[in-house]
Amino acid sequence: MRRHGGYDVLCLADRRAERAREAAARVKVPNHELAEGVEQLSLRDRIQAVTCGTAPFAHHRVIRSALEAGKHVLTEKPFTMTLDEGEELAALARDRGLVLAVVHNFQFAPSVKRLRRWLDSGRLGQVRAVWATQLSNPARRLPTGFDELPGGLFYDESPHLIYMARALAGGELEPVSVTAHPSTRGLINTPAQIDAQMRAGVVPVSIQMNFEAPVSEWHVAVLGDRGLGVVDLFRDIAVFTPNDGDHHAPEVIRTSASASWHHWLGYLRSGPGHVLGRLRYGNDEVFSRFHDAVRSGEPPQGIGPDDALAVLRVQHWILEAGGRILV
Repeated sequence: MRRHGGYDVLCLADRRAERAREAAARVKVPNHELAEGVEQLSLRDRIQAVTCGTAPFAHHRVIRSALEAGKHVLTEKPFTMTLDEGEELAALARDRGLVLAVVHNFQFAPSVKRLRRWLDSGRLGQVRAVWATQLSNPARRLPTGFDELPGGLFYDESPHLIYMARALAGGELEPVSVTAHPSTRGLINTPAQIDAQMRAGVVPVSIQMNFEAPVSEWHVAVLGDRGLGVVDLFRDIAVFTPNDGDHHAPEVIRTSASASWHHWLGYLRSGPGHVLGRLRYGNDEVFSRFHDAVRSGEPPQGIGPDDALAVLRVQHWILEAGGRILV
């Protein structure tokens, strides 16, 4: 927000007073308050917009309080806990003439923009399929209480792969099938793996998420008839490999050379920022679009309430089809 220049960050609020105070001091925000909703803020009359970065269970409470107070809202994913909650908030924002947006950020990362340029230029050819894969190491930093969510960690992290697949496949995702494998680590709601098959028009879309992997990797691939484009979301790297034809040794060597070249070229671009913790992963674009939407009154493209609801519907279809709803 500070890099954008169009925001004046006034206050940081939390339901725990000490956490609000410490966080405000760390990021040099001038005010902090104990609050669970906007109506509890003493500074509410000076605020135009609210960002919601609470635990997912509190999203509906915070967003609704902000909209009812006449504030624009940008919320972290997952949007809400139920479809009814999401539809209620989208309707409330529409009725009040307020901007409601969700942080679907990776679709605006530099690597994804590069992949989309390959798509738009025809370098990949006609899209034949989109694959999105997540490997999650249970030893990595994870949100507190993630297994209490419906579908556990799946619910918290699947929006990224769903909005990415939706954006790259070029249409709404229609259900085909789901297979869910229960945890082998004793978790109640987080599965070992979920495989979801969908389509966007005639384009097959596959989302596979494994939560018991030895490494953490997030990759999205577009399979075209002229080439393969893959994005490494964590490293912010895009890799292109051309169609390998009859797959003889020269074509295999060309594939290896192209993949290696794009990987290391990508790391030269993003590596310093990755090491220093300065990669924005498309969040700069999210905040820019939110700012422009508040100024213009037009819904922000790609992160508006319709986009949030589209992703939420796919999440709940996967949960229901996979039998992983938390009761």
